[in-house]
Amino acid sequence: MSNEALIPYEATLFVRDNCLCLQAQRAARALARRFDDALRPLGLTNGQFSLLMALNRPEPPPMGPVASLLAMDRTTLTAALKPLERRGLVAIEPDPRDRRGRRLCLTPEGRRLLTSAFPVWKETHEKVDTQLAGIDMGALRAGMLAIA
Repeated sequence: MSNEALIPYEATLFVRDNCLCLQAQRAARALARRFDDALRPLGLTNGQFSLLMALNRPEPPPMGPVASLLAMDRTTLTAALKPLERRGLVAIEPDPRDRRGRRLCLTPEGRRLLTSAFPVWKETHEKVDTQLAGIDMGALRAGMLAIA
């Protein structure tokens, strides 16, 4: 077997330094770890916090719009809901307008936990914003939304 590189090492360095996908993945993992650490005392991950927050609406949403907001397919959303449902934070109920559909409801316990988690999220986010003080956050968010 030959050790001859088919692509020069310089190409690897170019991708490392210029690939938006790689940089977004690295940043997402670092942010996820930071928010996971902050929310851990409440027994939540950052993904669970985002899911609970996505359910914080005047009317219980159907699965489709929640999956879309979180950039998940319905199967992944169903799997993410299971531990929250077991903990009594979320209830999955038939849609009164279409019994085949399901509505996702925060339970009173879920609302209490979200109320406790929001200040933790806010404080953590303020620290991230401070760390990125030299960045145009509006442009960054707009760019991320344009890609998503």
